[in-house]
Amino acid sequence: MIKEIEIDKKREAETVLNLQIPAYKVEADIIGSDEIPPLKDTVETIQSCEETFYGYYLHEELCGAISVKVTDEEVDIHRLIVHPDHFRKGIAQKLLDFVENQFQNRVLKVATGAKNTPAVQFYEKNGFEKRKEVAVSKEITLTFFERRNE
Repeated sequence: MIKEIEIDKKREAETVLNLQIPAYKVEADIIGSDEIPPLKDTVETIQSCEETFYGYYLHEELCGAISVKVTDEEVDIHRLIVHPDHFRKGIAQKLLDFVENQFQNRVLKVATGAKNTPAVQFYEKNGFEKRKEVAVSKEITLTFFERRNE
């Protein structure tokens, strides 16, 4: 089941953080750097990020989440995270499909580590096109993707 997470509630933000840290540790291993900003998040930074969070729940356990910032023209996906215990179960796809269905007729935007091959392949498989790459540090380059959601 997918539902909105009430991120302003401390317990909900803690649950997201407990999902986010192990998920981004896997990405850190893939790209060879633990300087990924989400690894430095706290309950307070998650609560103040101004993103809308949706969670994928299996038997009331939060297994994955997606967060977005939405305008009339765009949906900017800030996080698409799945707990490593739940990789390869289609959860990321279900969360992306959910957002696509919620926000029609907008441009979908997302960025991921350029070296995060599984994420890059996931977005390309879903019709996203690379727009640019930006080096944010010596160790990290981000790839930015876009796709029109009709």
